[in-house]
Amino acid sequence: MHILSVIQVNSNYLKLKAGYLFPEIARRVKAFSGTNPHADLIRLGIGDVTEPLPSACRQAMKKAIDEMGTSSGFHGYGPEQGYLWLREAIAENDYKLRGCDISSEEIFISDGSKCDSSNILDIFGSHNRIAVTDPVYPVYVDSNVMAGHTGESGDIGRYQGLSYIPIDASNNFKAQIPDQPVDLIYLCFPNNPTGAVASREDLSAWIAYAHKHQSLILFDAAYESFIQDDAVPHSIYEIDGSRECAIEFRSFSKNAGFTGTRCAFTVIPRALKGQSDDGNKVELWNLWNRRQSTKFNGVSYIVQRGAEAVYSQQGQKEVKQLVSFYMENAAIIRDCLLKTGFDVYGGENAPYVWMEVPDQMTSWDFFDFLLEKANVVGTPGSGFGSAGEGYFRLSAFNNREKVLEAMQRIGDL
Repeated sequence: MHILSVIQVNSNYLKLKAGYLFPEIARRVKAFSGTNPHADLIRLGIGDVTEPLPSACRQAMKKAIDEMGTSSGFHGYGPEQGYLWLREAIAENDYKLRGCDISSEEIFISDGSKCDSSNILDIFGSHNRIAVTDPVYPVYVDSNVMAGHTGESGDIGRYQGLSYIPIDASNNFKAQIPDQPVDLIYLCFPNNPTGAVASREDLSAWIAYAHKHQSLILFDAAYESFIQDDAVPHSIYEIDGSRECAIEFRSFSKNAGFTGTRCAFTVIPRALKGQSDDGNKVELWNLWNRRQSTKFNGVSYIVQRGAEAVYSQQGQKEVKQLVSFYMENAAIIRDCLLKTGFDVYGGENAPYVWMEVPDQMTSWDFFDFLLEKANVVGTPGSGFGSAGEGYFRLSAFNNREKVLEAMQRIGDL
């Protein structure tokens, strides 16, 4: 008689809500398209770019492909941390020119901020007190659920063990400092999904809190290139004291159109320290470097050459044009919604417009309403957290003709 063994699964995955936000959107859109095959859908939901890669990046990648076709120019495994020439370009252009004390050694190239903001949990223990804003980019929450850092989900979708910081119109979408100490703090500015920004004063207050409680800020700056207000900081490292309490995530996805090409980076200053079980101080840089060396083989040479070209004179010009194009889309969306009578936020320093849904509708009701009546796809605010209920996100990432058409349809409603 053979006894079948039972393979144990990671039960933390079973705590996750039925579906990640964007697959649920895709499911509803697919169902609608199945019964309305001739509907001309316009997608302003997921934050995927639509415009071609900058010419400077394409030229650099083509040149790199040709190099790979020669014995002298071929590249196999690259450094897991990223090629030094790209890290030096990032350190110079994104940090030193802004007065930030960040070296190339402290920059780790990766294939996405989404990946890094999840994988960073590998180097932290399971008993940290974690704070997230609400609404929030779902990956921050779900990755902690998967790692076993939370309890079950409650009636309004919040997980036990997480501290939630509501951001809405009542507090001008400003993340309030917690009353109690927390260890890990997720902040995203310009914010996804609300489009709000954090001032120097805001970030200084968070840094002071982190120093007081020996906390660590996980700062997602994926949308920094869309900031239009010169007074708004692009990096948390522009604020004194941040090297001792913050990790920053950045990406080439939105500013240079690398969503399908995959290149990003994470900054871990050498000054950052954590504590081991025996009470000793440990450099987080060493832990992340060890994690990457073990679990990551690096981003391809070809893609990194494309990312390096972002910092060329031509690349900077073309990236600026891309950002301006999407921000013009955001302005069109904002203006139309305001004229139509909606209460609208964001869209001025970020490519997302955050709007209040009509009375008596839930955010998913409004999603279905726009899908069925206007054939426009957006993102329901409740998918980002319970405080997102009553709101809706529209993305500026689409071509101009479709944005204008979508706004015409919504205006006609």
